[in-house]
Formats: sequence, structure tokens, C-alpha cells
Amino acid sequence: MKSIGIYAKRNNPDAVQVAIQLKGWLAERGIRVLVEKELAANMGAAEGVPSRELPPLVDCIVVLGGDGTLISVARKVGNLGVPILGVNLGSLGFLTEITLDDLYDELQRVINDDFEISDRIMLQAAVEREGERIAEYQVLNDVVINKGALARIIDMEVWVDDSYLTTFKADGLIVSSPTGSTAYNLAAGGPIIYPGLRCLVITPICPHMLTNRPIIVSDESLIRIIMRFNEERVFFTADGQVGMAMQAQDVVEICKAEQCTHLIRSAKKEYFEVLRTKLRWGER
Repeated sequence: MKSIGIYAKRNNPDAVQVAIQLKGWLAERGIRVLVEKELAANMGAAEGVPSRELPPLVDCIVVLGGDGTLISVARKVGNLGVPILGVNLGSLGFLTEITLDDLYDELQRVINDDFEISDRIMLQAAVEREGERIAEYQVLNDVVINKGALARIIDMEVWVDDSYLTTFKADGLIVSSPTGSTAYNLAAGGPIIYPGLRCLVITPICPHMLTNRPIIVSDESLIRIIMRFNEERVFFTADGQVGMAMQAQDVVEICKAEQCTHLIRSAKKEYFEVLRTKLRWGER
């Protein structure tokens, strides 16, 4: 590793202090350090790199914050293949599984090129309106379609490749990657999927029919969702962070993206330990 970039959760004083210390530690070891522009300003540094311009300039990225911060950085990395080291400054995260206490030991392994990568598939989502593609998103966790607070349940016609699945009558629908299976999908009653599996999960949110259950499909599938509502307020969100309002007859297409997100694995924690800790299994 010759150069490392640093991102952090916005307006987090603890992250700023860690970033200052981390920058000095890396510089002492001959590593070129680039800091995201807003973080650099909070650090009192004169130079910072615009958020979307940083990934192609570095060999590795350190994210200081939580899973949400890492997810936003993963979308910026896109198809560049730059590995990401997620450091959780609070409680253990599903993605930011490295604690502050372990940060420097883990980074030394990275510098020594002694680390393992967990490849996480991403989703490619597009919204079509009247035959025209009006928006595209790269997604690490999930795509969610749901109704506004005062709207009635909505009808969503779902196709998997060329096969009609069903028309869900529900508050919404989640299409999740294995990585996102422990996010909104889990809260909606969907299954936990091991990150290395090559599949997607379709999970209805509060379906009108109790027999509508989550369904797992191949990650080679193309999922098409046609909005069959009239005047309801319906929204599309990608990773819970970006999105748009939907209109009747809009079509959402979701498939596996060509690129993966490369997460640097902790040497001290494995996936099932993270699950046990985060979900507090065995405490009752």
C-alpha cells in the first residue's frame, strides 16, 4: 500500500480526532494519506479531496464511522475495486466490524499486504418511466419501494426474468443483496443470508396476504417491478440514502452489478461472531 484515503462520519468529533491520529501514524510509515474534503476541513487541514474524486487516487480506503458511512463510500468506489477497511467508532457493525482498539493492528496487516478480502455483490437498479430510463443507482444493501405515511397499500407487479412472480399488495417491497439481508430485510421478516452466497432476496413489507413470504432468487436474475397504483405517494430508495418519488406505471429493474465491494476482513472476528454479538444471541 502506497496511498490510503480516509472518510469519516460527518460531524462526528470522535472520528475527527481518530482521523488526525491516523493520518500521522500512516505518514510515519511512509504512506501517502488523502483525506475527504469535508473531513479535512474539520481536521483543520489545508488540503482535502472532493468525496467522489478520492477513490481512484488511493490503494485502500479507511472508513471511520458506522455501516451507513461505509455504504455511502462503497457507492462512490463503484467499479474501481479499491478495498475498504471499515472501523466502527460505536458498537460493532455488520460491515464496520473492526473496533477502534484493533485499528492499528489491522492497518499494519494491510500495509504488510497480509489481509483477506470479503467480496460483496452489489445491485444495479434503474427506474424507467414511459419507456425512458430516468435514474440509475449502484446499491450495496438494498432497494426499497414503500408507501408514504398516509397512503394505502400499493400494488407491485413483480417479474423474475421472463416469469411472472405475483402482484404484491403491501406497504412496500425490499430487494436485498446478501450483505443487506441484515438490514431492512431482517426487520421485515426476511432471512439472514451468508455474505458469500450468490443470490438476492425479495421481501414484501407488511403484505396484505399472509401467504406472501420472502423469496430467494439467483443473483443472475433480472427483477422487474411495475408500479400498479394510481394516486398513492410511493418512494424508491437505494441503501436508505438516495432515491426518488415514484409514479404510476413506473418500472424498477434490479440485477447484480458487474462490480463487487471489497471489504477488508478483520483478523480477529468472523461473520458468525459478528452476528452473535450484534443480534445478542445467547444472552437469554
